[in-house]
Amino acid sequence: MNPTSLPRIDKFESIPERLDRLRWSSWHTRVIGALAVTWLLDGLEGSLGGSLAGALKSRNTLGFTDAQLGVSSSLYLGGAVAGALDFGHLADRFGRRKLFSWTLLIYLCATAATGLSWNLLSFSLFRALTGAGIGGEFAAINSAVDELVPARLRGRVDLWINGTFWVGIILGSVVSTAFLSDRLFGIERGWRLAFCSGIPLGAVVLFMRRYLPESPRWLLNHGREADAELEMRKIESRAGATGLVRSPNQLSNSASAPRGSMRRFFRVMAGHHRSRALLCLLLMAAQAFFYNSVFFSLALVLLRFYGASPQDLGHCFIPIAVTNFLGPLILGWSFDAIGRKPMICATFVLSGATLLCSGWLFLHGRLMIREQILWWAVVFFFGSSAASSASLTVSELFPQEIRAASIAFFYAFGTLIGGVCGPFLFGRLLSDCSRKPLFHGYLVGAALMIVAGVAEAIWGVKAEGRSLESLNAESGLPEQAA
Repeated sequence: MNPTSLPRIDKFESIPERLDRLRWSSWHTRVIGALAVTWLLDGLEGSLGGSLAGALKSRNTLGFTDAQLGVSSSLYLGGAVAGALDFGHLADRFGRRKLFSWTLLIYLCATAATGLSWNLLSFSLFRALTGAGIGGEFAAINSAVDELVPARLRGRVDLWINGTFWVGIILGSVVSTAFLSDRLFGIERGWRLAFCSGIPLGAVVLFMRRYLPESPRWLLNHGREADAELEMRKIESRAGATGLVRSPNQLSNSASAPRGSMRRFFRVMAGHHRSRALLCLLLMAAQAFFYNSVFFSLALVLLRFYGASPQDLGHCFIPIAVTNFLGPLILGWSFDAIGRKPMICATFVLSGATLLCSGWLFLHGRLMIREQILWWAVVFFFGSSAASSASLTVSELFPQEIRAASIAFFYAFGTLIGGVCGPFLFGRLLSDCSRKPLFHGYLVGAALMIVAGVAEAIWGVKAEGRSLESLNAESGLPEQAA
């Protein structure tokens, strides 16, 4: 379609305004579904890493110790950090769409190789590469989702999409339980096949992503106004919209933005966005430590202190995963209706407070296995919404030209501070065979979540229902600065 043939009308809307004006359609559902599989696959990998812990410790498999499991878990997260940083920068420079296939392909190859591991070194290497694929997906896709979803729905859609991580957790629990069963493959072969369980779904999505659009906001920001208009008209056609367009000489009201160099990135972070950067770093680090350390320890706690068998761990994870999924599903609408600041503050503080209570009961031996699982389910009902809202905050508060790099940066350093250190620390705490050191770890996680919630109440931004462009104009730096 030639942009010069577009109809002339009296009122004009910019491309971002037209994206935000769209009603939710089957086109949105298909596109978001093809992108959201990232969180499902991440959940699948996280679940397998935990629910296969008992099998990996067996002498019939790789015979890992608790400390070695902690190291491999940290290296998986370290790979996710490296992947996010590398692919996040590339997504801002070359576009979201070009990165989708490469990151997913890396994940598929690496997770298949994990199932062929023969010792700690090979297992850790392949897990790190798997994490790199997932981390790369995280940066490119989070930015693309927020740039395509209408502003009035952005909060709930983001939380719902992130909630699919827990569908992956449930799937991983079912897969590990079934594959480790003696009726199917048993421990010796089952763990290998379990790590390959994400390949069929990933292969289907790899094909689907060939038909996804490039973000019109990214095209517009890089001076490709005609391409942005053409992509926008295709989106409007597929979404069933007819609408207000700009005349050919008004496709963009701004000059092309810089190409997202690292110097530009750090200048923005240290300037107008300094307070936002510190808030996002705290939110991401707190939820990363909370989730990766506590969730990593669940399987080992059930094995050591409650006498659970490796074959039953998958069943134990299911109720926790269900409440993690229900949290964003039930509370997601309130992040748009009630507001970002009160809901982010509430979910962070409540998740920290409930973890503190459950940790104290665990320390004094007042919980049976079912009660412990129930407490964890309550903790993560609030915690899953808090973690999702941290990602939402990062993707909303930074300019278009560095959005994917910003997501990657805060995901990476939040994960380095909280995610990599957490499992390593908890692996050491568990090696003491005592409840008290583990309680101290829970205490740290709870304190970080509560502090982050208070920080959001003080420095958070009211982003509900507002366009991405207006949020950055408010900070003193226009969304598409020259």
